[in-house]
Amino acid sequence: MSITPSTRNLLLLAAIAGFTGVLAGTFGAHGLKGRLSPEMLTTFEVGVRYHVIHAVALLGLAALSASVHNKWIVRVGWLFFTGIIIFAGSLYALAITGEQWLGMITPFGGQLFLIGWLAMGVCAWRMRTTGS
Repeated sequence: MSITPSTRNLLLLAAIAGFTGVLAGTFGAHGLKGRLSPEMLTTFEVGVRYHVIHAVALLGLAALSASVHNKWIVRVGWLFFTGIIIFAGSLYALAITGEQWLGMITPFGGQLFLIGWLAMGVCAWRMRTTGS
C-alpha cells in the first residue's frame, strides 16, 4: 500500500506519541507511585491523559489525511504533537522535580492544543461537501 508523505508523517507522530504516552503512564503507575506526593502524582496523570488523548487524535488525523488532502490536517498534527511535548512534558517535569516554575510553561502547550482543535474546526468548515 502506498501513502502520501504527509499521512506517513502523521502516522509516525501518532506512533511516537502513543508509545511515549503509554510509557509515561506505565512509569507513573509503577515507577512513581509511593515516590511522589498524591498531588504531584495527579499532576503527572493529567499530563498522561492529555498526552494519550492527543496521540489518538493524531491517529485520527493520519486516517483523515489518507483520503482528504489538506495542508491544515498536517499543521494540526504538528500543533498537537508540539502541544504534547510542552503540555505533558512540563507536567511530567514538574511532578518529578517539584520545580514550580515549570507550571508556567504548561499553558503554552494547552494553547497549542486549543489552536489545533480550532484550526481543525476551521478546516472542516471550509471543506466542500458532496451530496445534499
